[in-house]
Amino acid sequence: MRIFHNTSFNFIRYRKIAYGFSLVLLVSGLVSLAVKGLNYGIDFRGGSEVVIRFEKDADVGQIRSILDAAGVSGTLKQYGMDRSFLFSTVFQGDTGELKSLVSNALNDRIKDNRHEIVRIDAVGPSIASDLKWSAVKALVAALIAILIYVGIRFETKFAATGVLAILHDVLTVLGIFSILGGLFAFMPLEMDQSIIAAFLTIAGYSITDTVVVYDRIRERIRGQKPSEYERIFNESMNQTLNRTIITSGTTLISVFVLFIFAGPAIRGFAFAVFIGILIGTYSSIFVAAPLVYDWLRITKSSVRLRGSKVS
Repeated sequence: MRIFHNTSFNFIRYRKIAYGFSLVLLVSGLVSLAVKGLNYGIDFRGGSEVVIRFEKDADVGQIRSILDAAGVSGTLKQYGMDRSFLFSTVFQGDTGELKSLVSNALNDRIKDNRHEIVRIDAVGPSIASDLKWSAVKALVAALIAILIYVGIRFETKFAATGVLAILHDVLTVLGIFSILGGLFAFMPLEMDQSIIAAFLTIAGYSITDTVVVYDRIRERIRGQKPSEYERIFNESMNQTLNRTIITSGTTLISVFVLFIFAGPAIRGFAFAVFIGILIGTYSSIFVAAPLVYDWLRITKSSVRLRGSKVS
């Protein structure tokens, strides 16, 4: 199926507008990270999570106010589809004490709707700190591995700009999480291990799309003069546009369905992947390839690519 057939968009011509758009996104996100920070889940801040199941339908606002009055404030969201709720709190006491506080408060205020504490998970501050650093190391290791792979597969210029594009994607999504974190009760956008998994997914998806564009450039640029590079870059991106749109579009549909129907527990992950795919698709065309072009243009260097064609 070919949606975009024989297109001739001049992507290189509008690269500076794309750079400006990316700069606005990045700066806005970094400012929010510096001023507001992130809405960390218990994985990274420590605390406890309580899963509460009711016999009848219950109001989220009422339950939240009851728990706040009991001195165990936190975030509450629906958990699954069976009248269950997930309550996250920074309460650092004994889990038995927390269970008593929650149960007593609900029993006193909601007498006609019995509840059950399904489970309580607690993460101490030291463990949360270890998990946070482990997540950072995982992201750094993934970027280094991608840099080495693309450097061997193509050339240093392509590897460096590919990793820059991934950093652009991850930092943009991170900034969006900072800006929107805590604004919506149905989607708190907490930073936890599932979001780190989403970032690794975004990195892999972004570099895969970028490598496809790079490979088409490599096929056409061998032996060409630098004066032909703008035409070659534009033609290569147009030739991969159909594949990019169809692949990204079908993936976005799947992730959107996951976001709508999979429930609140996985909504943050689905949102991160959805935004990451949008940004990653954009950066493959408007950031990664144009950065290579500008690097070649400014340094007035030629391309010495190696490796065989990607099948």
